[in-house]
Amino acid sequence: MKKIVLIGDSIRMGYDKYVKDALVNSVEVFYPQENCRFAEYVLRYAHEWRNNGEWGDDVDLVHWNAGLWDVLELFGDEPLTSISYYGETITRIDKRLRMLFPKAKFVFATSTNVSEKMSDPDFTRHNATIEKYNAEALRALSGTDTVINDLYSLTSSVPDSYRSDWVHFYTPEGTELIGGKVLSVICDLLDIAPTEVNIENFHPERYSKETIGY
Repeated sequence: MKKIVLIGDSIRMGYDKYVKDALVNSVEVFYPQENCRFAEYVLRYAHEWRNNGEWGDDVDLVHWNAGLWDVLELFGDEPLTSISYYGETITRIDKRLRMLFPKAKFVFATSTNVSEKMSDPDFTRHNATIEKYNAEALRALSGTDTVINDLYSLTSSVPDSYRSDWVHFYTPEGTELIGGKVLSVICDLLDIAPTEVNIENFHPERYSKETIGY
């Protein structure tokens, strides 16, 4: 049976169980039981997630993202992570993941679009900034064989009904949209077929509000 790893922030927490359910017959799907937060946090904890989760080093594919925490602006200040440091950290994560999972194919997902009109002015993200950081991540990964899963473009024009708040897509429509896109990339790269997930009866992981964070 093939093995894949999903690493990412609270956007990943909205689709990880969906992907796991769709691949239950052909793939072991692993992911941390927490929000992977900043790029720097991923760099710090990737090896612990692998070891504590007993994922092994024979993983076939890693699908990962980091960025929405890095672009966060508090009280009108600059993004929490400078764009230059973000790019440097993305490069280091790529190298770290390749060391931890030497047999894997790699997919990087761009950070998703937010609804700025629904955000708090003291706790906000701007799509223009997200676009710049996404571009920096792609620059940092250029020259590698990493496949890019453009979730930003996917979520840029979705109806508000797909959103559960200004950042997340924890609705049946949002889960199916993003989960389906992640599945299509994974299945194409591993040459496998997913099973259908009945979204009406789908039950996501029981993450708490404190675990999910923002």
